[in-house]
Amino acid sequence: MTHSALSPEQRQALLDDPAAILSDRDLMRAIVGAHEADAGDNVIDIRGRAMSALEARLDRLEAAHENVIAAAYENQSGMATIHRAVLSLLEPVDFDGFLENLQGDVADILRIDTLVLVIETATKEGQPELGGPLTMVPAGTVAQAMMGDRRGQHWPDVILRRVSRVTEPLHGGPVASEALIRLDLGPGRMPALLLMGADEPGRFSPAHGTDLLRFFGQAFRLLLLRWLEE
Repeated sequence: MTHSALSPEQRQALLDDPAAILSDRDLMRAIVGAHEADAGDNVIDIRGRAMSALEARLDRLEAAHENVIAAAYENQSGMATIHRAVLSLLEPVDFDGFLENLQGDVADILRIDTLVLVIETATKEGQPELGGPLTMVPAGTVAQAMMGDRRGQHWPDVILRRVSRVTEPLHGGPVASEALIRLDLGPGRMPALLLMGADEPGRFSPAHGTDLLRFFGQAFRLLLLRWLEE
């Protein structure tokens, strides 16, 4: 007569709910391992191998599921942040307040260290005056800034990268990564650029999405045009 290591209560609980064993990975792994040990080294338990493969696949699916959920939460959080920043852009009642708000509430909401509006002017010569929310620069500066340390004439409207030696002085402070949003102010106006900087090297990376920053740039452009027309 085989002696059971389980108490009558434990045995009855398992008989009443055998699914409790199946839902416990560690327990199932131990049961399969014990079965393979009893079978001997010259016997391959296909069921055990299949179970291990399915378990590994389940782990991968769970990891992918968690990554999707994390990305969704991050995207939702980023969208809420951009919406708050746009609402903050709407609050000032004059152009000076609009500019001051850039390096105040807007920069704080976006959790960045620098936020500078760079506008070209045909009459500007020499070195630009740095350190404020608005920097007037000579013609061609925006194209040089977008190009950075690379060669070529084609670049997207939004660029995320490590800070370039070309744009580093424009930030007015030390930064490690930057976002550049090109602003088209329409016919008859010089090019402009919205420049963001962060002291975190990985804050702005080419691997990150640009949709939210592109939306922010479009909203900023429309508000800037309103102030320029007044």
